[in-house]
Amino acid sequence: QVQLQESGPGLVKPSQTLSLTCTVSGGSITTSYYAWSWIRQSPGKGLEWMGSITYFGGTAYSPSLKRRTSISRDTSKNQFSLQLSSVTPEDTAVYYCARERTDWYLEVWGQGTLVTVSS
Repeated sequence: QVQLQESGPGLVKPSQTLSLTCTVSGGSITTSYYAWSWIRQSPGKGLEWMGSITYFGGTAYSPSLKRRTSISRDTSKNQFSLQLSSVTPEDTAVYYCARERTDWYLEVWGQGTLVTVSS
């Protein structure tokens, strides 16, 4: 079965870039017709879909985060990554990666990783 695991620093300073990597095992990130997504959860905002990268490398982003968000992939490592620039304490959240179906259903999730934005 496919498994996803987030990794990256748990603490980021304001104005810096938050960078996380999702490592996928048990399936290829190039398999048709899935997308690979980032979602975050915070007490103030709840669950928020951030964006995704498709099996062929196309990207889509939440309009509210598009300016600051970049999702990329490394097919040789079967990984995809999130970069969120110019972070503030409001970006403090648990960040999840997930596999997204063509009907937008997020069917497989990583365990999540807490990222705190603080000086």
